Amino acid sequence: MRAGAGTQMQNRMVRGILSLCLGVLVFSLQDPLVKAVSSGYPVTEVMAIRSIVALPILIVLVHADVGLRAILSKRFGLLTIRAFIQFTSYTVYYLAIAALPLADAVALYFMAPLFIMALAGPYLGERVSWRTLATVLIGLFGVIVMVRPGAGLFDWAALLSLGSAALYGFSQLMARKIGDTESSTVMAFYQNGAYLVGAAVVAGTFHLAGITHAVHPSVEFLVRPWIWPTLPDFLKMAACGFVASAGMILLSQGYRLAPANRVATFEYTGILWSPLWGFLFFAEVPRSTTVIGAALIIGAGLLALNTARRKSAAPVLATADPV
Repeated sequence: MRAGAGTQMQNRMVRGILSLCLGVLVFSLQDPLVKAVSSGYPVTEVMAIRSIVALPILIVLVHADVGLRAILSKRFGLLTIRAFIQFTSYTVYYLAIAALPLADAVALYFMAPLFIMALAGPYLGERVSWRTLATVLIGLFGVIVMVRPGAGLFDWAALLSLGSAALYGFSQLMARKIGDTESSTVMAFYQNGAYLVGAAVVAGTFHLAGITHAVHPSVEFLVRPWIWPTLPDFLKMAACGFVASAGMILLSQGYRLAPANRVATFEYTGILWSPLWGFLFFAEVPRSTTVIGAALIIGAGLLALNTARRKSAAPVLATADPV
């Protein structure tokens, strides 16, 4: 009985890790899309168009997964709070991208797994072993080696990326806590709603206040007035909607299925995709530091997975000995 439970737990953890890795891959496509339009449009317009495109997709997915009645959850409050935490997290991250080199913003954002690890104990009661913490630190070192953050690291916009990482980490811990009753599609639906409502409220507030320009590029990206997008730019924003729909579901599913302090290390796989997109679309050849950093990140992920497997297998071995 225990052997079967251990195997089931291990399979659930592997599925959670795979979901998270795929979600990170999908979400990485948003960074170049958003940065491409950040010089001409406000972040609220980008998020609004993205959310409008994603809305019908998510409605269909919720209906197919658990039925539309599941949206009227008894945990409406927690779902809504988590959704607006996600909205704040991604908004400030995009503001950081507008001001910082992408490598710097991404490096700082990948502090999120450390925040998840630090909060998993007090918030979820999950035990964080020194081995698990070590794998996260190895992954973070790989990030630093790979992206080599420069002087932009000390721009005040760097605080936006760090703040985004902290908020994102806490929101994913909430996904783990409420995931016993709520599906990943419902959580994604609430997130998308928060993006749409939040973008409209923020844009309306700045419009009514008459604030339309700023010196710093991050603030300018926030307060710039909405304009009618060109077709190519609209397609970029709309593409974010498809990417966001898949990414939100996969990330929520990952943290719903597996303990946060185990899957957090795999957030670092996101740093692998930026150089890949650069090579495929812009003929950029990865530096030697990119290869070394990627090796450290992959190694940290494999160590975390091995630790998780040993832990889940321990009860099985203990019950098998007497037989």
